[in-house]
Amino acid sequence: MLNATWIETFTTLAEEGHFTRAAARLNMTQPGVSQHLRKLEAQVGRKLIAQDGKSFTLTAAGETLRDLGLSRRAEERALSDAISKDDADTGEVRIACSGSFAMLFYPRAIVLMQEFPRLVIHVEAAPQARVLSGVLDGRFDLGVIAQDPGHPRIDAHHIGQEELCLVLPLAFPAGPADPIRFKDLDTLGMIAHPDGNRYADDLFSMNFPDEFTGADRLHLRSYVNQIGQIPSPVAEGVGYTLLPRSGLAAFPDADRLRIADLPQRRHHDLWSITRRGRSPSARLTRIAALIEDLAASLDPSARS
Repeated sequence: MLNATWIETFTTLAEEGHFTRAAARLNMTQPGVSQHLRKLEAQVGRKLIAQDGKSFTLTAAGETLRDLGLSRRAEERALSDAISKDDADTGEVRIACSGSFAMLFYPRAIVLMQEFPRLVIHVEAAPQARVLSGVLDGRFDLGVIAQDPGHPRIDAHHIGQEELCLVLPLAFPAGPADPIRFKDLDTLGMIAHPDGNRYADDLFSMNFPDEFTGADRLHLRSYVNQIGQIPSPVAEGVGYTLLPRSGLAAFPDADRLRIADLPQRRHHDLWSITRRGRSPSARLTRIAALIEDLAASLDPSARS
């Protein structure tokens, strides 16, 4: 590998055409410039200048090496500009979150990418363990999960809450004068999904403590593992389901659904997580602010 310092000394010498001026520009002594020249000539095995008294001209090898030095300078300036430039409108951001939150976030991400064509946003719907591991190993720049992981290499920020909803067909009888009965729900049947049992144990144990005996004993009508499809059979009157409010945000037939007004409401926290010690880029800062705004829109305490 050619010595970068010697190349820079020689390039400056070639530009100035004079040892004394080159030494002054480099804040070196003239013997120091001469020493760098000799060492570089020894390294390349060629004479780089042809001296004529106090003046000199570049040899063919010297001209080639000067051009290399100028090219390296330009590359280093371009690299420095790229590193120092922190453009919120350009570059890649990788976000991981639950499927339901992805349904809420991704339409807004599309709007940003339409506005800024050089902005690239990757969104992965993933289980919370994968979100955490992905932020830790750098696969994701930011994750959204339901609890503070308490990890020493993670910065966690509480950004809000969202309600866990019992989602019913619009025609299902439910109102102040006609409270929901568990037996009617069980007759209708549950549209299950990967998180359905956990949500049922959480919400039904609070609201139907005498009748609910565990999610494993619920009457199931169907199972769907695609978050965007879960509300569809409910809208058709086929069953009920349980989803965070964010999972309903982008459903096109939301007017055919009813969110049950239960006596005991359940809210899940939302936390944004990033890897500790990493300075956020301007683009990540912008998207993190968007995610916080979306989380606040789901938070009943923020709306009141």
